[in-house]
Amino acid sequence: QVQLVESGGGLVQAGGSLKLSCAASGRTFSSYRMGWFRQAPGKEREFVAAINWSGRNIYYAGSVKGRFTISRDNAKNTVYLQMNSLKPEDTAVYCCAAGNGGSDREEGYDYWGQGTQVTVSS
Repeated sequence: QVQLVESGGGLVQAGGSLKLSCAASGRTFSSYRMGWFRQAPGKEREFVAAINWSGRNIYYAGSVKGRFTISRDNAKNTVYLQMNSLKPEDTAVYCCAAGNGGSDREEGYDYWGQGTQVTVSS
């Protein structure tokens, strides 16, 4: 069992930056692929980024590639999402997830956090 708690969300102006954190409980954190997803009001949840257990394999959605960076610290049981050059369309609830299925599909993740709100003003 893995419990995930996100933090770091908030209100930022367009062009600004935020760094999200996702702290995991449980001894098996390092064995899971970790992902970030987001859901904007009235829209379906979408994949943002994923990182495998070692940090060597990383995947991004096209809409965030070059602006967002996912990383993890297995010693701290934490995964991060550094978000730069934020745009109003990045506004959403951001959730982290843990699993070992497909990296960009919700079905590939077994555990989910509650999410943290990110709001980007124009």
